[in-house]
Amino acid sequence: MNRFVLLLLFAISSAWFCSCDGILHNIYDDPKKTPQSEYGFIKIDEATNSGVIYVDASAYDRWVFVDFKNKKVDTTNILKGEDEPVQWNFAMHRYDAKTNNGAVVETSYTSLDDLRAAGDIDFDGFTADVDDSVAVDMSGMMDGIIKYAPSKKNRVLSRWMKVDTSTMPPIYSMSNKVYVLQMADGTRAALLFVNYMNPASVKGFLTIHYIYPY
Repeated sequence: MNRFVLLLLFAISSAWFCSCDGILHNIYDDPKKTPQSEYGFIKIDEATNSGVIYVDASAYDRWVFVDFKNKKVDTTNILKGEDEPVQWNFAMHRYDAKTNNGAVVETSYTSLDDLRAAGDIDFDGFTADVDDSVAVDMSGMMDGIIKYAPSKKNRVLSRWMKVDTSTMPPIYSMSNKVYVLQMADGTRAALLFVNYMNPASVKGFLTIHYIYPY
């Protein structure tokens, strides 16, 4: 009798674990499937005009557009020639950045709290976007073939990340600096990039802390 009960319990346990394996299958094998399921403005603190933006900028063929006014994030496919959103303030392509007729200055601050504590600062030396290009197809990289598309780029804001390709694998270095974005309407936002990977260590997933309006 006891042996029968033990066998029955073993059978039930085995069936349960098999079911779990089916449910959990590929969760850890696929780097795109992570505990982070929300994108966009994932945290908003209206009392301090601050928050956190989390975007998937991992695709080379897409720009990710951030709209502070409407707290909205949108994407367009570069290769398909999709139109930009009507309203946006800055955009990310992997580690490249551009603005919507804005300009950016890199500050000496490495904390938004320190920037806020410094009070009103009359920043100068804002830099506008310039004509440039971005890589849109890396499939032929091993053969030395990389496809580019013309694009505006803000070289100051793009300094938030330095990718050293002189070694393999490349070395990724964040500036850890606060950037102040001055928009076309004169309003400003402070941006601090704090991460470039998702929980599965896949690169191109950006976490950005902000103050808007600053």
